[in-house]
Amino acid sequence: MLYFVGAGLISGAVVHHPLDPARYTKIAVIGVLVFLAATVVNEFLLATDRPALRRAILVIGASLLLSFGIGMLSGGLQHFEDFPDRGAVLVPLGITVSFVAFVLKDAHSSWRRIFGPMGLAVLLTAAVSFFGLRAVADGLGESSGESGHSHGEGTETSDEHATTEESPAPDTESAAPETGASTDAEAGHTEDGHGH
Repeated sequence: MLYFVGAGLISGAVVHHPLDPARYTKIAVIGVLVFLAATVVNEFLLATDRPALRRAILVIGASLLLSFGIGMLSGGLQHFEDFPDRGAVLVPLGITVSFVAFVLKDAHSSWRRIFGPMGLAVLLTAAVSFFGLRAVADGLGESSGESGHSHGEGTETSDEHATTEESPAPDTESAAPETGASTDAEAGHTEDGHGH
């Protein structure tokens, strides 16, 4: 159970860190301590074979790395809609880091496995997830009406609303050309995704 609590604290801290670095650094440290406590209990206190000092240090280091990998993966997925650009990086990085840490932590597995067919499969999965999530993240910005840039104006609620609030043309023009010019300009702007 401590593994999950530690990984949960770390995943929240990794994703939310930019919002309040001091607070989420503390949460990450607590998560690391909880995860390491779980490692000590499972790998040393409950284990029938206790590893040598060198192996114990490797297990603790790999467990720490694994906790951050799992935290990146789970946090990036859970908060993808909140932070799509960050999630698109955290998920593939979490996949890769978790795999490397898991291989290093496993006493029956060789580190060469990282560079073998399984490592290649994980790397390809991470690459596909990165490019796929980047596309989804870009799509989230488009579907919400965000175009990635700002004109310094507030967000409009709909195209109909935008057409009714157009500023009037100068008084020197007649009513007929004003209506035709305004309609042409509005049609051009709404077709390209912009509504000013």
